[in-house]
Amino acid sequence: MPTIATSYNPPPLSIRWSWDLGLGLSTAESTALLGLLAALREHGTLGQAATAANTSYRAAWGLLRKCEQALAKPLVIKAPGKGTQLSEFAEQLLQLDGVARSTLQEIHAPWGQRLQELLSPSEAVEPERLRIAASHDLALADWIENGRHITVDIFWRGSEEALLALARGECDAAGFHLPTTLSGEQAATWLGRWLKPRQFVFFPIMRRQHGILTVAGNPFGIQSLADVARLGLRMVNRQRGSGTRGMIDQLMAANGLNTRDIPGYAHEEFTHDAVASAIASGQADVGFGIQAAAARYDLGFVPLGQDQYCLAVRSSIAHSSAVRQLIRRFLGNTFHERLAALPGYVATSVAGELLPWEQFTAALNDQPR
Repeated sequence: MPTIATSYNPPPLSIRWSWDLGLGLSTAESTALLGLLAALREHGTLGQAATAANTSYRAAWGLLRKCEQALAKPLVIKAPGKGTQLSEFAEQLLQLDGVARSTLQEIHAPWGQRLQELLSPSEAVEPERLRIAASHDLALADWIENGRHITVDIFWRGSEEALLALARGECDAAGFHLPTTLSGEQAATWLGRWLKPRQFVFFPIMRRQHGILTVAGNPFGIQSLADVARLGLRMVNRQRGSGTRGMIDQLMAANGLNTRDIPGYAHEEFTHDAVASAIASGQADVGFGIQAAAARYDLGFVPLGQDQYCLAVRSSIAHSSAVRQLIRRFLGNTFHERLAALPGYVATSVAGELLPWEQFTAALNDQPR
């Protein structure tokens, strides 16, 4: 299984990862094997590969033999006139290593920054571009894709996944949403599963209308999830960990329904767009999401409630120029005009500044239900 090793050489700090193949092989041997196989693929002979890997021919050959015995698979093939070639298994191993490194490079970058902050607490680290993990939203997606001079990198996650990423230091801010029916005390309990009060501040961005998305014209006359279950309609769900999935499950519990009552409950999609698209294409009869998604795909919509979409930010960067600029743009006319053009959206009137934990949860008690 993969293991992560860190090395600190100020500056800069980097995070490296390496394979631990197990089977009696040490992490150092696993790492050396991947390096040797890559060199062998490039140079074609074991002697040149050993030189490139900064080891001797004898040590390289001994490593290959030991790893072949441990893995019970051939790693190299000697062909007359063709030198030493990689086996099919070795090629697959290198391909897997390359894909994994490419994927983990992006994931490890924020950990490196957080570790830099931990090891150098006296130095304020101000991000040039904010990294935001956020629950998917049509207005935000459109604004970031088409807006000018927006210095953020956004990664779509479920609300719970976004808050967890923020708590782990994998991003600078998290976009999440809460049903407006939650009290401030309930919201504080929910947020406390991931965040510590004094380490984060909050900005309520907007409210959105949620409900059931149906085939155009709502031909089945659906008014609730109970109707969906009674009629045996096919549903497209949101993924576990998303705020919308949490709202769906709460509504099901309120209607006395369980997952077996609704066909398609296990059919999961990761965005409001994907849910609406599945219904528009005939893959499902109903789904749950925001009104703007229904309008975009000319679907029917049955309103069932509102949510409050918010931003949580690490307190340590709350006064950075990047965060201040982002908040100014949320308060600006351009963003508000984009919200006004989307059905079911209302710009928040809760606050015009970042709020500490207690003030944020108290403000939720005063919002429209």
